[in-house]
This record gives sequence, C-alpha cells and structure tokens, in this order.
Amino acid sequence: MSNIQQALKERILVLDGAMGTMLQAYKFTEEDFRGERFKDYPTPLQGNNDLLSITQPEAIKTIHGKYFEAGADIVETNTFSGTTIAMADYQMEDLVYELNYESAKIAKEVAEAFTAKEPHKPRFVAGSIGPTNRTASMSPDVNDPGYRAVTFDELRVAYKQQVEALLDGGADLLLVETVFDTLNAKAALFAIEEVKEERNIEVPVMLSGTITDASGRTLSGQTAEAFLISVSHIPLLSVGFNCALGANLLQPHLEAIAGKTDFAISAHPNAGLPNAFGEYDESPEEMGAQIEEYLKRDLINIIGGCCGTSPEHIRVIADLAAKYKPRVVIS
Repeated sequence: MSNIQQALKERILVLDGAMGTMLQAYKFTEEDFRGERFKDYPTPLQGNNDLLSITQPEAIKTIHGKYFEAGADIVETNTFSGTTIAMADYQMEDLVYELNYESAKIAKEVAEAFTAKEPHKPRFVAGSIGPTNRTASMSPDVNDPGYRAVTFDELRVAYKQQVEALLDGGADLLLVETVFDTLNAKAALFAIEEVKEERNIEVPVMLSGTITDASGRTLSGQTAEAFLISVSHIPLLSVGFNCALGANLLQPHLEAIAGKTDFAISAHPNAGLPNAFGEYDESPEEMGAQIEEYLKRDLINIIGGCCGTSPEHIRVIADLAAKYKPRVVIS
C-alpha cells in the first residue's frame, strides 16, 4: 500500500484510457467472443467484453501494454461488468470468479513486466468494479416507486465475490467506478471492508462517481459535494469522477470537492461528448488542453481517460502531467 501512496506524493499518477474503445477496433464477431470453449453456449455473447479475458486474452494483454507504453502508471482490469448481477444478462453468473481472476492476472503480468523494465516507475493494477445494471436507490418502474430491482445485500454479496477474485488475481488496488447510485457504491465499499477484515489486509481503494448531465448531479440525485460527504467515512485512497462528461464540463465538479477532502482526487473524463453516432471526436490535443486546466488549478492527483480515449490521448495526458506537481494531500 505504501508503494502507491509514495508514488502519489512524488507525481501525478496516470490512469489508462478506454478498454471498450480499444476492443471495438478489433471488430470481434460472435465467434470471437465465444472462442472454442463457449462455441455452443445457449445465449448470444457478443458485447460481453469481460469474457474476452478468457477467450481473447492476447488482445487484453496488448491493450494494457499499449497504455503502459503511453505513460500510464495504473491500468484497470477488464472487469467493469464482473458481477453476478451484470453477468446474468449472459447467463454467466457461474463464471464471475474466473473472469475477475483471469483479468487481474493478465493485467498484473503486463504491469510486472513494465515495472521490471523501469523500476523507477512502478506500474499498478486497479481492479475495476462497475456499478452493475441495477440501482438500489430508485425504482425502474414508474408505476411502483417503492419497488427495487436489487437489494443492498444482493449487491454486497455480488461485489464481495468480485473483490475476492480481483485480489486473488493480483490487483494492487480497487477502483469502484462510474458510480451513478451512491447506495450501490456503499454496498461495494462495505464488501471491500469485509474482505479486508477477513483477510487482515490493507487495500488502497479509489472511488469514482459520475455526474450524468448538466444538472451537476449523479443519477440518484447527489451533487459532487454531497457524494463526497456520503462516502468520506471510508478510508479511501482517492475520490473523483469519470465518464458522462468531457474534461471541460467535469472541471467544476472537481473544483467543488478538491478543497474539501484530504483524499487524493482522481478524474478520468470522456473524450468530449458523443456525436450523433455515439462516437467521441475529441482529439488527444483538444482533450489535453482541457486537462491542463486541472493541472494549473492544482485539482488532481490521478488523471486518465474514459469513453473514447486511446493510448494517444493517454500519451498527451501523461506528458502534461509530468510537468506539474500533484495536488497536496494532507495525510
């Protein structure tokens, strides 16, 4: 744990970019997703990116390597949907442990290879824990506002299984990300604390919410500051925001929390907003110019990219980050 905390004091750490964006370039077919092992699986599997850690591991390994080469200090495991709740869409709940374990193992192998080449710049693996496709705070049925599609305890159990597998596979830290419902995040954080206590270990935890629109709130209705306050009882490595917005639109929300916490602050915005075709047009240079404003204003400790960001975006961001000192964290 002291390793990444030491690195945070020395420099702004760089997170990787979008795994999904990179995987789209491979144009994998249904057969590619299935591989030999799942060729007769009863449900369609195309789009289950987490499964590619088992059926196309070389592609995942290559993508991690490209982000490290571009200057990333931390890569995220290919496990954004790695819970039984999210995997129910593909009837693959039984594979959750293996998916997370293999994803962490792949990322760790690549990280260790880069650390061995450049010992002065240790590389880290963040176990990616997504929000699931259900929300504990709101009803999916407008006619029944009291209904919930998932309970806190169901989320806790699912997240605990994911956390155990990520740690067993070699994750250095855990990243609870793209939080649109803080109650879901609290279930993940509760599960992490359980695992830490049971194993008698310390694990650095990053937490990253998502501000969904111009209202400046998460989907479950919290402002940036309210989100921060509601999770500040947990010993976090960092808190921040990712996804939904481009770098310039995310800046006011980072400003809202940067002066109110002793946690490190992280950000991994999208490459702008999606166009009419759902694609992201912002170039590395355009995005870099916006992110440099974060650096000038002393807002962040960890910076990366979300939807639409490639190794080229991360290279520009890493070059910029190297020129600035990290936001001072009082620990």
